Amino acid sequence: MTIANIETNFGKISFKLIPELAPETVRNFEKLAKDGFYNGTLFHRVIPGFMIQGGDPNTKTDNKGSWGMGGPGYSIKAEFSSRTHLRGIVSMARSQDPNSAGSQFFIVMGDSTFLDRQYTVFGEVMEGIDVADKIVNLKRDGNDCPLEKIQMIRVTVE
Repeated sequence: MTIANIETNFGKISFKLIPELAPETVRNFEKLAKDGFYNGTLFHRVIPGFMIQGGDPNTKTDNKGSWGMGGPGYSIKAEFSSRTHLRGIVSMARSQDPNSAGSQFFIVMGDSTFLDRQYTVFGEVMEGIDVADKIVNLKRDGNDCPLEKIQMIRVTVE
């Protein structure tokens, strides 16, 4: 079993990767993590009862207007499965195009079955859901951006 560890300024979140559901997505996440792509990015969108989202390289800048728009410079094909979006699931964020995911991902904080078969599930939180609970409940602005920076100091895969 491969584990991804996200060290944040609020604590550590660890999740198992599920390659049998989304082999290319897992491969992409592992590559980005090993390359240090996620280090220094922020969880830039938090919605209580729903999810926390991060993985945008644009969050390394102070230009909040560009947050949520960035990626690795390429997209990966969606890998939908029957796995349901329950609390603790890690899934790829995307635009309207199902095949537009690249680096942004979200952790489901409240069961969100309406996302099923529309977003690529590729992980499940094993430890640190309490850290994610702290993050999702931070004060936020009108764009669901937390007022306090939640930095992914380092993302590793083991």
